[in-house]
Amino acid sequence: MPYEIAFGFDEPAPIFVPPPVADEADQIARLRLIRSRRVGPATYLRLMDAHGSAQEALGALPAIAQAAGVDSYTPCPEPVALAEIKAAKRAGARMLCLGDAAYPAALADVADAPPILWAKGGVALMARPVVAMVGTRNASALGARMARRLAADLGAAGYIIASGLARGIDALAHHASMDSGTIAVLAGGLDCIYPAENTDLAAEIAQKGLLLSEMPFGLHPQARHFPRRNRIVSGLARAVIVVEAATRSGSLITARIALDQGREVMAVPGHPMDARAGGGNLLIRDGATLVRNAEDVIAALGPVAGGQDASAPRTRPRPSPSDMIAPSPAPTPRPDGGLEGAILALMGGAPVAEDQLIRDLGQPPRAVAQALAILELAGRIQRGGGGLLTRL
Repeated sequence: MPYEIAFGFDEPAPIFVPPPVADEADQIARLRLIRSRRVGPATYLRLMDAHGSAQEALGALPAIAQAAGVDSYTPCPEPVALAEIKAAKRAGARMLCLGDAAYPAALADVADAPPILWAKGGVALMARPVVAMVGTRNASALGARMARRLAADLGAAGYIIASGLARGIDALAHHASMDSGTIAVLAGGLDCIYPAENTDLAAEIAQKGLLLSEMPFGLHPQARHFPRRNRIVSGLARAVIVVEAATRSGSLITARIALDQGREVMAVPGHPMDARAGGGNLLIRDGATLVRNAEDVIAALGPVAGGQDASAPRTRPRPSPSDMIAPSPAPTPRPDGGLEGAILALMGGAPVAEDQLIRDLGQPPRAVAQALAILELAGRIQRGGGGLLTRL
């Protein structure tokens, strides 16, 4: 997937891995090269392959640009690169260059691997088996429960969970895998957390897991940056699991990227009447592995050496049902719906127990009961057998 208008390079770049960084000057030159105008991952690799070093490529860039019809071309100035490095040092981040030993091997095999990554936290996590989890920002109660359980069980089995720090499924997966290992890939700079509500989560991941970004410090993410982030999320992983996603969503873009990268694509099935399950159901129809639990993932990928097999007796007590459905941060109520809007946002096509909604909402039972009564009278929900509630 091309991300830049290169200097006449219209064919995919070969998978060329540059040699390790020689010294600090080489590191600065590589950063200048990737930050130069019209130079993206594919062009960077072609230039490095053709000229042997970033410094030589920088010297050749003006002539290449002129031959391509771009006059008065100037590569990224050294002070700009030095300012970015200084910002990274202030933030406690480390530069990983494609070709270095610490650069994730799985990602290095991707044709458009980022030449530069900024990392904050446990870089060693990327050397362990990684599974990516993605999904909707507006998760249902069942989807949220599934995301937490999958992330926790896969973490216990030895897998690192990667996601994109978005609200919804991403954040739930990060929370559930915090103690076993989680990687969050940002669409903007490491100092520009998006959404802002996940600032505390990002700080905790920096302490216990790993934050990654290919973007310069100070860059706030824009819409075009998210597909670039998604290719890193999938590139780090052996497989991408879609928990809940609409038929047109960023999660399905990630799934398509994963297929192009040769990764396994898996999906959690959902109720056919719930739009949030449409994308996952579509992936399963088209051949994605159906995921009901962590055991299905491990059966497809194999157990992790030294990890705990999810199908074997656990060395720690299995969480009780109440543990697995412990409340996550309460969903943000819709401005025009209050608590009723939050309830409807959690309910999908499948019936949900009232006590489950109370736990997921983290609100007083009396307030939830009053909101449910209002919704029932309005014809928005219906009570069925066993006290189960269904959204109409």
